Amino acid sequence: MKQVNWGIIGCGDVTEVKSGPAFNKVPQSALVAVMRRDAEKVKDYAARHGVPKYYTDAQALINDPDINAIYIATPPDSHEAYTLAAIAAGKPVYVEKPMTVHTASAIKMVKAAHEHNVKLTVAHYRREQPLYKALKEIVDSNVIGTVRLVKLSMIKKRLTPEQLQVDKTSWRVNTAIAGGGLFHDLAPHQLDILYHLFGEAKEVQGIAANQSKLYDADDIVAGTILFENGIIFQGNWCFSIAQVREEDTCEITGEEGSIRFSFFKPAPIIVQTKDMQQAYEFPALQHVQQPMIESVVQYFLGNGTNPCSGEEGVTVMQWLDAMSK
Repeated sequence: MKQVNWGIIGCGDVTEVKSGPAFNKVPQSALVAVMRRDAEKVKDYAARHGVPKYYTDAQALINDPDINAIYIATPPDSHEAYTLAAIAAGKPVYVEKPMTVHTASAIKMVKAAHEHNVKLTVAHYRREQPLYKALKEIVDSNVIGTVRLVKLSMIKKRLTPEQLQVDKTSWRVNTAIAGGGLFHDLAPHQLDILYHLFGEAKEVQGIAANQSKLYDADDIVAGTILFENGIIFQGNWCFSIAQVREEDTCEITGEEGSIRFSFFKPAPIIVQTKDMQQAYEFPALQHVQQPMIESVVQYFLGNGTNPCSGEEGVTVMQWLDAMSK
């Protein structure tokens, strides 16, 4: 393989700006075909993005001989089926987060990739962004001393009745489609970075509830992690507040200082010790997945390591399940 020729299964909103255009901007990469069940929408997407081919059938896209890699960007309930189909065809897979709806499904995907010797990468794309690369360097530099505690708080306004009538929003709180609702939609970004920073967990616990009864899915989660290295994480997620200033904060506390940052709102990394306070700012990315796609392309070409393996995706699914059961 000298170039990665991509086919996208599920060209919805996430692919419009966050990921789709990046496949043609990364060296040795090209977007060859897209698939969506709605014929008019997929035709329109292909025309607007200059994609040569479009399909309404996923298997037809997978079987296209001009395509040698598959990006799966559908809702989570179909990730397993499409991943297994692509792997059976011998084509490497880049699958959106959350990896799937529950751990058992993710394990099947990893097992199939091993059995067929096909590459599988999970789209925990924040790992490759400059902000999170810098965050890892700061943590690893020991500038705040040995890390002891990590606290995360995410509070979001509840979805409106109007939003719940729109398919692109409502599926995210449908447990049959999205697993654990908004927690499973947003927390994978956060938990994967924690895993990337601090490694394996010794124990993961949590409690979840459906307080507002507005959604099928739970709307509040509290989770804790005891990492193998002794660090303790405490996280709280609430998705059912009517009128409130939304919160998105994470603080890493070490023996000699702290690091504060946000996962979803534009904000600098703030490092504070007794001797200094420093802010690290990063410009917004046009296509948030482009750095990750660059790494995935090099991995698929045999020129680099897997930026987020299926096994790592399974670990994040295990943490999600442990916190939200």
